Amino acid sequence: MPDSRTAQKSSLNPQNTGLEARASKEDHQSLRLWLRLLSCSTEIETEIRRRLRGNFDMSLARFDYMAQLHRYPDGLTMRMLSRHLMVTGGNVTGLTDELENEGFVVREASAEDRRSYLVKLTPVGRTRFEQIASVHEGWVVELFAGLKASERGELNELLGRLRVHLAKALNGEPTTPAKTGAFRRPRKA
Repeated sequence: MPDSRTAQKSSLNPQNTGLEARASKEDHQSLRLWLRLLSCSTEIETEIRRRLRGNFDMSLARFDYMAQLHRYPDGLTMRMLSRHLMVTGGNVTGLTDELENEGFVVREASAEDRRSYLVKLTPVGRTRFEQIASVHEGWVVELFAGLKASERGELNELLGRLRVHLAKALNGEPTTPAKTGAFRRPRKA
């Protein structure tokens, strides 16, 4: 019976390694790790996009949009929605128009600022999102099934520590340097 490394090598042949093929054994371990993270993230995102489109005729952008509104039942302003999604206001307006026409969201004038609108999921939109999100969660569980529960926990912990380090480093806070030292964002001239 082949071990997991043999199975991994046979699955990751030169035709399907993608981003990882850019790294060689001579490259710094951090670079190889970055490319592996990027490869995994890209493959998972591509598969989720394919399944959302094929099963629900929905883009990942629409799914993410509805997920944000699901987290905020009292609604979000278009500006806040744009920040949460990290997309332009124009993209949010287009998605809002489409989803409003389909009866999934509604715009209401903001009580605090009459120049802005709150966007909320309608009851139909909430129900539809919850149906899709349940299936989506199953896909994610399936895609991570190659790792034992303890390995998923360990990976989550390590990536959490990396996120904390990155947040500190990008905000100019002192970090605990690795052997090569902490990176710093270039100073503005």
